[in-house]
Amino acid sequence: MGLAGTSVRRTCAGRISGRPHTMEIWFALHGTTMYLLSGGREDSDWVKNLQQEPAVQVRIGPRRFTGRARVIDGAAEEDELARRMVTEKYQPGYAGDLSGWHEASLPVAIDLEHHPTA
Repeated sequence: MGLAGTSVRRTCAGRISGRPHTMEIWFALHGTTMYLLSGGREDSDWVKNLQQEPAVQVRIGPRRFTGRARVIDGAAEEDELARRMVTEKYQPGYAGDLSGWHEASLPVAIDLEHHPTA
């Protein structure tokens, strides 16, 4: 089974409760880096949680990985790579226009400890 699934399940510790929180989110992989886009930018609870505790677990289908999350600097070349990869992956199957989300979202990276392979 390949890892080109439509979404990933990401688990991190809640910044206030300390309890694990799991959510499903769109992603794109580039080597050992997973890219995500936050439409709520820094105000999203999941971004606040990752900034407080960057250690995360992700699940793609049956495979589990651990990694460290980080917000991507807006001036970085990686910023555009993240936006382009995630948007290009999902736009073809999405009924709406993702161009506004592409521009306005906050890119987040998760550096995985192991290379996701099929």
